[in-house]
Amino acid sequence: MLPGIGFSEILVLGLAALIFIGPKDLPMLMRKLGQFVGKGRRMAREFQAAFDDIAKQSELDELKKEIEALKRSNLMTQAQEDLANAEADINSAVMRQSAEPSPPPQPAPPQVKGEEKA
Repeated sequence: MLPGIGFSEILVLGLAALIFIGPKDLPMLMRKLGQFVGKGRRMAREFQAAFDDIAKQSELDELKKEIEALKRSNLMTQAQEDLANAEADINSAVMRQSAEPSPPPQPAPPQVKGEEKA
């Protein structure tokens, strides 16, 4: 019921309405009052539903943005890891080549006058 209004207050309001409005018009007034209250509740429910829909939509939009950001972040992280691995492979290959001693140059075999170079 209404906050702050107890049964005794409602009874007093009902008796006052019966006295001032009269027993003939009181049922019609109560019916109109009930319809008015029903319309007000329907409007309040529709208003609340509209706000709930807007809130859900904004939450969905925010979630979509977060998911896209996570996807982009994950792709960037993966690309960075791939580049770091490729760089490490290239560096290790270069270091191995520079660390291995190169064989001393072989002297060219002496050429005999009658042989031609191939």
